[in-house]
Amino acid sequence: MRVACAHRLFHAALPDDWAAAEAAGRYEMSTRGRTLADEGFIHASYESQVEATANRFYGDLDELVLFELDRDALDAEVIDESPTGDPADEHFPHIYGPIPVAAITTARPWRRTGGEPWRLVDIGNASALGSSTANPDQVDRESRG
Repeated sequence: MRVACAHRLFHAALPDDWAAAEAAGRYEMSTRGRTLADEGFIHASYESQVEATANRFYGDLDELVLFELDRDALDAEVIDESPTGDPADEHFPHIYGPIPVAAITTARPWRRTGGEPWRLVDIGNASALGSSTANPDQVDRESRG
């Protein structure tokens, strides 16, 4: 079952993948180790799904970059889909095309202490992501003139 989605969108990325996207002007990694071309879409999450996704797929890492996406700036269709195909299962947003860097409203370094679970303290507060505090490396496109 395919359903259009309307909530805030997030994507966890590897720091090197974020650096490559900044240089290219677009982000094309679907998930860890798989590109948009490999998968056919880019995996995304809603706020309530970010922690579980990070713990499931990035549990062996201690640093990520968390994107918040501007849905209106995406050129691609975003569709809510169940990974299993069962409409009763949890649905995740899938982005069917590259993400222009301009559509990434925030790209925040997200760090944790080794062995601790990934946690979002308050995703609305840039200084409260994971165990980090406000970081000069943070990219916040909303605050740019």
